[in-house]
Amino acid sequence: MTAALTSQLAEDLAHAAQSLPQTPLRRAAIARLSAQGLPNARDENWKYANLRPLERQKFAPAQAERGAVVLLPPVASGARYVFFDGRFAPSVSSPGRDAAVRFTPLALAPPSAAAHTARRPDERFALLNEAFATDGAALQAPAQHHANETIELLFYATAPGESGASYPRIELALEAGARLTLIERHVSAWADDSFVNSAVSVTLGRGAQLEHYRLQELGARAVLFDTLEAELDADACYRLIGISTGARAARTTLDVRLAGERASLGMAIAGLGDGQQVQDAFARVEHLAPNARTEQTFRGIAAGRARVAFNGKVVVARHAAGTDSRQSLRGLLAGPEAEIDVRPQLEIYTDDVRCSHGATAGKLDDNMLFYLLSRGIDPDTAQRLLKWAFLGDVLAQIALPEARRAVEKRLADVLQDATIKELM
Repeated sequence: MTAALTSQLAEDLAHAAQSLPQTPLRRAAIARLSAQGLPNARDENWKYANLRPLERQKFAPAQAERGAVVLLPPVASGARYVFFDGRFAPSVSSPGRDAAVRFTPLALAPPSAAAHTARRPDERFALLNEAFATDGAALQAPAQHHANETIELLFYATAPGESGASYPRIELALEAGARLTLIERHVSAWADDSFVNSAVSVTLGRGAQLEHYRLQELGARAVLFDTLEAELDADACYRLIGISTGARAARTTLDVRLAGERASLGMAIAGLGDGQQVQDAFARVEHLAPNARTEQTFRGIAAGRARVAFNGKVVVARHAAGTDSRQSLRGLLAGPEAEIDVRPQLEIYTDDVRCSHGATAGKLDDNMLFYLLSRGIDPDTAQRLLKWAFLGDVLAQIALPEARRAVEKRLADVLQDATIKELM
């Protein structure tokens, strides 16, 4: 970190230690972050991220939302909980009827430090969230809850970056055999240059099933740093779909541990950037038990002068015999000055595995483009159709119809495709 950033962070951490309610988790986070600091571009797993906005950032949490916010309609039926700058807004939230999944604002039930393991260096922004977050969502599904509820968490960023930061936070625990569909959505209320630092913790008990949709639709001037950590017990199944289209600079860090036998992870990520946007993601998946399975799909499109990057690392431990891991990482260059970086990594400590990976980056297929043009389709429409086809591997994994419609509408807006919107 630069001297100015180090000084600003130290000042804000000291202020947090005096002004915010002190829990064991917050005290531990402040101490660790004071010692470690934030990452910089020299750190290998952060070299594609845009860290420059941190130089002008005020890290203290924003005080309150400004003005009346027109809420987006729900993505799907079910409970919906709304947050402004990380703080729960009960007056505009809609708890589900007869819901078995328990929701508790974290301001009323702060998590304990004992629930968290030591953070890795790539999770320092999660420490920043722990140091400053004042609220969030705690979700708990009871054991053997077989009904698949749908819950939407809608996080609005309202404050400009110079007045403070937004700290969305989710603590999610599914007990043995429980099922849940979670829609996590991040949007901007205004056109301000908001700073959002989100942290999500997921724990899946034996045989639990989670379908998790993460929709990042922040405004064009916003900055996002996002950390998700998950741990899966035996026979647990986690389906994670992430669509990142917003923000001037966005970085997502994913850390998933398959700790139980036959645990299964399906991860499908799409990142779209235009103009001078930066969309960066780092995903670390650890196979710690036998016969677990991972399927990782990434599709990125960079237009204009944007940079889109995905670094996917799979680690297979010595005791994780029978691991089945597959990676498919592809990037599409749609601008003369755009940049795509896709990097698969495998770190294997046992011989009894089936692991494969593939990574490609290139421009639109000239033959396919010529074929569409020869059928009378204009060049702009032809290019948009090819981009839709390119994203198809991610869209096909969206099982919830309402979520798929919401994603397709957002992508149609981003790709400026009026034809697709007319078909919805």
